[in-house]
Amino acid sequence: MVAEYQQLQITSETILRAYRLGFFPMGESCDDSTIYWVDPERRGIIPLSSFHVPRSVQRTLRRVPFVISVDKSFYDVIQSCARRTPRRPNTWINRQIIELYMQLFEAGKAHSIECWSNGILVGGLYGVTIGAAFFGESMFSTVRDSSKVALVHLVERLRSGGFRLLDTQFVTDHLRRFGAIEIDREEYLQMLAVALSEEANFYSCDTVEGNGSIVTGGGPVEPLGE
Repeated sequence: MVAEYQQLQITSETILRAYRLGFFPMGESCDDSTIYWVDPERRGIIPLSSFHVPRSVQRTLRRVPFVISVDKSFYDVIQSCARRTPRRPNTWINRQIIELYMQLFEAGKAHSIECWSNGILVGGLYGVTIGAAFFGESMFSTVRDSSKVALVHLVERLRSGGFRLLDTQFVTDHLRRFGAIEIDREEYLQMLAVALSEEANFYSCDTVEGNGSIVTGGGPVEPLGE
């Protein structure tokens, strides 16, 4: 990982410029205001053409356990991603990260997918779109498979909207189950350049474009043991 600590003022436009150059920001911790720029030698992506849904998640999807919304509760999603839990004692999302990504959301550049059960937000993810690239930032779940269902919906949305790149930054065992791979920096930058040169529509599969679109309904769910 290549990281450069940034002491100058960072704006939402700074974030977008960094993405275009292949960098992404991270906080040192949720309690530390420092933001640094990351440019890994190996980059995580999920090829949209070979996305794989594990059988256990397919079974969950057939039960339709969640109501899914888009851009309805971005702030709650990023706050949930930043929150410490027994399974996740620290996170990299600090207050400045939250403020900057809220600005990106208000500018139509950041988006969230939410999973609801009985009116309660139980999982979701968020990221940034530029051109035909989606830069995934973080996800959370308080109910089994909720973040996985959000990821499946995200990929369907990206495919429908003509996106070319789903950047996961790093690859985890969780993401490998869905087909995530690592590529070297040079290959990533080539893919990024192609995606940035094209346009895509994040709302293409909605009946009505805009925030808060509800896309599917759900039933009972099984809580996560934390």
